[in-house]
Amino acid sequence: MLNRVSLRQMEYFVATATHGSIAAASAQIHISSPSISAAIAHLESELNVQLFVRHPSKGLGLTAIGTLVLRQCEDVLDQSSRLYEIASDSSDVMQGVLRVGSFQSLTAMIAPEVIFGFSRAFETVEVEMVEGDQVVLMNKIRALEIDLAITYDLHLGDDIEFETLATLPPYVLVSELHPLAQEKAVTFEELAAQPYVLLDLPMSREYFTSLFAKAGVTPNIVARSRSEEVVRSMVANGIGYALFNVRPKSNQALDGKRMVRVRLAGTNRPMQLGLATYKPMKQSRLTRVFMERCRAYISDQYIPGMSAARFFDPHIAAP
Repeated sequence: MLNRVSLRQMEYFVATATHGSIAAASAQIHISSPSISAAIAHLESELNVQLFVRHPSKGLGLTAIGTLVLRQCEDVLDQSSRLYEIASDSSDVMQGVLRVGSFQSLTAMIAPEVIFGFSRAFETVEVEMVEGDQVVLMNKIRALEIDLAITYDLHLGDDIEFETLATLPPYVLVSELHPLAQEKAVTFEELAAQPYVLLDLPMSREYFTSLFAKAGVTPNIVARSRSEEVVRSMVANGIGYALFNVRPKSNQALDGKRMVRVRLAGTNRPMQLGLATYKPMKQSRLTRVFMERCRAYISDQYIPGMSAARFFDPHIAAP
């Protein structure tokens, strides 16, 4: 019997049962609705059972026999995935698909060396990278759409495992002609009256505004953007200063105008850069090996694409 039912058909059935409708399953696994419908119809025909009850207002509900079939299909799929893991663990060949999430402000610096360098090191590994803000990445981890994420310790939740690799303290970014450009360090009180350009990403904005709140001042927000490069360009063109944690080696905006980093006075909560994984999910060998690579390439001593944490440039070099 089972030789007439494919693993792929079982996967489509399990996805439909999990998400409650063919349309929702189609959106999640990126397979057309007709293909999923055909797979379910084939299963019902081969097993001679009705798997779903179709409710016009509530979508699909499993029948009693459908629930039993679902459990068996999940077991078969789990066992089949373990076959590949066992084979991979017993050989020196690293293979498979690795789905890595990357916090978008980190991607330009981290991705070439850490993420795609991994696929160059293991030619039989296919790396799929997903960029996003923290909300997007956490949702994709929980939906099992990515295996792990290189991100920050922002609102993770009890179901997320986070391993810190490096600490990124906040700093002030200003144009080379800004009144504060020559300062050794600045306080939040000095910044309060100055125009502020906010990096307006979910959870990131709460982090930055919390720094002002702790200092007892309110920032003078004059512009905002979800794009790091747009914020940097506005800073370089004198629209205002910005706060950042990432430290690109270049001190030029995309239009060529120069900026400088200035130290924030006092003790301020840093961002923790690290690896986020889903606690209920056992990590594959492929994921574990990639995490080892991240530990080797990301630390307080070195982060790909970033300048050292101790480097500040309050004095402008002659062009």
